[in-house]
Amino acid sequence: MDIPKIIQDLRNELNQHNHNYYVLDNPSISDFEFDQKLKQLQELEKQHPEFFDENSPTQRVGGAITKNFQTVVHDYRMYSLDNSYSKEDLIDWENRIQKVLGNVPLQYTCELKYDGASISITYENGKLKRAVTRGDGFQGDDVTTNIKTIKSIPLQLKGNFPERFDIRGEIILPFEGFEKMNQELIEIGETPYSNPRNTASGSLKLQDSSEVGKRPLECLLYFIVGNNLGISSQFESLEAARDWGFKVPKESKMANNLNEVFDFIDYWDKHRHDLPYETDGVVVKVNSFQHQDELGYTAKSPRWAMAYKFKAEQVTTRLNSISYQVGRTGSITPVANLEPVQLAGTIVKRASLHNADQIEKLDIRIGDEVFVEKGGEIIPKIIAVDLTKRNSISEPTKYITHCPECHSELERKEGEANHYCPNFYGCPPQIIGRIQHYISRKAMDIEGLGGETVALLFNNNLVKDYSNLYQLTVEDILPLERMAQKSAENLVNGVQKSKEIPFERVLYAIGIRYVGETVAKKLAKHYKSIDAIKNASLMDLILVDEIGEKIAQSVIEFFENEENVVIIERLKQFGVQFELIEKYNPNTTDKLSGKTFVVSGVFSKFSRDDLKKAIEDNGGKVGSSISAKTDFVIAGENMGPAKLEKATQLKVSIISEDDFIEIIK
Repeated sequence: MDIPKIIQDLRNELNQHNHNYYVLDNPSISDFEFDQKLKQLQELEKQHPEFFDENSPTQRVGGAITKNFQTVVHDYRMYSLDNSYSKEDLIDWENRIQKVLGNVPLQYTCELKYDGASISITYENGKLKRAVTRGDGFQGDDVTTNIKTIKSIPLQLKGNFPERFDIRGEIILPFEGFEKMNQELIEIGETPYSNPRNTASGSLKLQDSSEVGKRPLECLLYFIVGNNLGISSQFESLEAARDWGFKVPKESKMANNLNEVFDFIDYWDKHRHDLPYETDGVVVKVNSFQHQDELGYTAKSPRWAMAYKFKAEQVTTRLNSISYQVGRTGSITPVANLEPVQLAGTIVKRASLHNADQIEKLDIRIGDEVFVEKGGEIIPKIIAVDLTKRNSISEPTKYITHCPECHSELERKEGEANHYCPNFYGCPPQIIGRIQHYISRKAMDIEGLGGETVALLFNNNLVKDYSNLYQLTVEDILPLERMAQKSAENLVNGVQKSKEIPFERVLYAIGIRYVGETVAKKLAKHYKSIDAIKNASLMDLILVDEIGEKIAQSVIEFFENEENVVIIERLKQFGVQFELIEKYNPNTTDKLSGKTFVVSGVFSKFSRDDLKKAIEDNGGKVGSSISAKTDFVIAGENMGPAKLEKATQLKVSIISEDDFIEIIK
């Protein structure tokens, strides 16, 4: 008896049945027959462990326990999408695209925007290798074990697939499955889940994969990234992914112009409630991969894609009171406390009122009946007051004059919408907020320490700023509420491990106003150390690429404050990284120092990403568009006509791929 062949044949058959049931929604055998075949395979694998395969259908049931999810850097960054809320926004977007491409005929791929948890899955030689959450776009959590339990995700591909690629999609929880889960919770007296999206997202981080396997999760795939894919367009990639065994939604459509895009939007705005899962809009992508390459990316989003958000659901409710929150920068945010109301799948009790101007503009008063919607269907906001229901004795809202926490008189700088509490180092919410920012995932990512614990540490006089975290001991933490030995040890170990966080993230973590992740990376790369940034003049900072006067002035003010300087020195002594550790690359040179290159077209010896890396490795800068500051355009096949025309007008040198290779030899 040929045991390996029997095992492999059973695996292939079960994979096909899984695909028929969960992807095609067209089962060819009964559940009982499927279970019998699965049991037969499990028994054979148990008797012959030498034929174990991590991608066998038997591995889908889960059972592995993951205590800590490893952080993994994405091979290809996961960008977010720009949002639009009107057809005029899409017309403006197309005009911007055509300025870059030169008014070429365009096709678009229209896809529904699914409301789930983003995932990136890597396949090698047709086998599922790794699944990583979106995280901050640069890195996420490895949730491979949990993802393998989702039966609509193929463990083994079929057909003619690339050797290695990543495929992106959304993990979603269909309404039917969500309602069934909630019904089961209600029957045993537990609190039901709030909405499908959050439940799907939370499922990915469950420690017991067998629990994930019990949830009726699905994965809808929509984007492939990699080298040498043999695919030339987005719509073609969706069809290819479907052929390889992925669950790709059938609703996607090719559009030959914006009018056809608008038709797609209009249809689904009316019919989206007929779908078995949540969707909050349409994603429109330039179809051609070559055009996508020409358009490239901004710091956060692809220029070749736009999300059109359906009009937000709207409800009315009563404004009971207004409270005021103090942020880590001292900014005051007024918050509306509402009579609880159901909105877009969640119970809404609070909504942002933004600032004093917004309150005055809407003439919002306590006791008013207000219209509430979710901005982009995420954050609730008040958009209007129902004046027909206003009480005749209501009085206009008077904005507070003093901080609700430390009672300092508020300030409002000329040209700014927000009021600020100036008591930067004495106002508790500001201090707690800065420490919470410091420990956050995109900053120092301190495991075992959350926002509530930071407040607990501060209120018990254990920390006054984020440098104090490095002095904490297990003995300090144990007496605190809800702190056991293991929790205390995890917190202390997490703080010590944060000393390995690279300089650019430390720079973001210390909370200089206006210095976000992207700006922190620019400053770290340019100056290499905190001392160099501290000693830089205002003009030096302004001259750094993409650093304007507002950011530069904020950096200067941060280091002019003696308390900030003392905290930084303490962090240095504790071993926090304040210098850029650049990985040694034997191929780097400064041959292209001071030169700016724009890459356009298709290349035979480099991928576009490799070409850009080669420019940067040799000291050059990659520009996104041609300007008077551009020194060279590296032109490949099918170079965009608009770029060719602009390069000619500005008399920018146009060189070939081979010319570039000669320059850097």
